[in-house]
Amino acid sequence: MQMKLKLSVAAALAAIAGMASAQDVQVVKIGHVAPVSGAQAHYGKDNENGARMAIEELNTQNIVIGGKKIKFELQAEDDAADPKQGTAAAQKLCDAKVAGVVGHLNSGTTIPASKVYNDCGIPHVTGAATNPNLTKPGYNTTYRIIANDNALGAGLAFYAADALKLKKVAIIDDRTAYGQGVADVFKKTAAAKGMQIVDEQFTTDKATDFMAILTAIKAKAPDAIFYGGMDPQAGPMLRQMEQLGLSNVKYFGGDGICTSEVAKLAAGAKTLENVICAEGGASLAKMPGGSAWKAKYDAKYPNQFQVYSPYTYDATMLLADAMKRANSIDPKVYIPKLKESNFKGVTTTIGFEPNGELKNPAITLYVYKDGKKTALN
Repeated sequence: MQMKLKLSVAAALAAIAGMASAQDVQVVKIGHVAPVSGAQAHYGKDNENGARMAIEELNTQNIVIGGKKIKFELQAEDDAADPKQGTAAAQKLCDAKVAGVVGHLNSGTTIPASKVYNDCGIPHVTGAATNPNLTKPGYNTTYRIIANDNALGAGLAFYAADALKLKKVAIIDDRTAYGQGVADVFKKTAAAKGMQIVDEQFTTDKATDFMAILTAIKAKAPDAIFYGGMDPQAGPMLRQMEQLGLSNVKYFGGDGICTSEVAKLAAGAKTLENVICAEGGASLAKMPGGSAWKAKYDAKYPNQFQVYSPYTYDATMLLADAMKRANSIDPKVYIPKLKESNFKGVTTTIGFEPNGELKNPAITLYVYKDGKKTALN
């Protein structure tokens, strides 16, 4: 009996000690928003994987902020690439009092969501939304760690005019904030470089049949087509270009089409070899920690890598770094430290302009060789 009593006292003391240590652990929620349903779910899942990987690594570091051991948790939301769903997800994260947000993926969801985050005082960092309008309001809660469309669209137009000496281009966009934005920059830069814009056509981010607009474009005999949009449309468009005999026409696009998925969606179309696309940042091989990071990612999430997961990983680490430097998880206290970041990430060393844009953004052009995405520069 005495032995049992001793054991139960010991168990009670252990339980109390456990409760005390549990009370010393502060849970800090980081939000993540991207489309994890619908046609763009492969991008969204990749983004979420990057953030999740960072959270798991942070939780091995025994981080102490404000005298408490920190346990980070990811609150992941799906915006289905829909602006209304995006603002609803943003409000949900505000109501949950997350300490910061990584996302969104699409400019069309990120721009309206940025106002929601600003109104509730939570910083958000995107490594994917590229429309320049995102940072125009000057919110101190909005940060981008990737080159914007001014860099992407202009870089592609310079390459078309200067390197390839192309004269005539047709432009298609999907009417989203992203597609329209990157197409407009390409169009203005191409025209300034002396290229002739022979046709402009429009589609949607849900369309799969482009025969009518491609037939209209074919009549104008362009050297190239620029598409402002994402890979669920670019893949079928490349197949239909081949069917219409547009096999010698170059096909330009921004980071929305610059995926390994577009090669699968093109389903063997020879026109894939005519694709020239641009991404913000260096190629993985040239990123400071790119190759080692990619090996870890592939071991954890085989065959899921798309484009932006290194950026969502860095964005998550960046938020934690600002909290550590401020010794606070309160956004009001750590936002000034976020603004002053000089963070050595996997993608680059991250610092910000006063408007929240990345300092010294790089871009990389890619082509597809034997169905594989290959860096040009």
